[in-house]
Amino acid sequence: MQLVGLLKLDAFKQTHADSRGPLDAWQTEVEAASWSGSQEIKDRYPSASFLADNRVIFNIKGNTYRLVVKTRYQNGIVLIEWIGTHAEYDKQDFKGRRK
Repeated sequence: MQLVGLLKLDAFKQTHADSRGPLDAWQTEVEAASWSGSQEIKDRYPSASFLADNRVIFNIKGNTYRLVVKTRYQNGIVLIEWIGTHAEYDKQDFKGRRK
């Protein structure tokens, strides 16, 4: 998959050094993947959650951080939309968020 928005991850890793290893591992896996649908993500990341409009929430570093991406399966693109702490995530209003 092609990752778009890597500057957001890089900036986050600068201020949250403990996220560097888990985010680097996630990035490596996603870039090597070729997802055709949400089930392939769920098979590899059982704790991933799915929102409307092909958004996926990944728990990073034991759910310390949350990463929200938008996937374009047919184009092989993963767009990084947001990353933050779990507490910051709870304050966000993502369209189509399931609770």
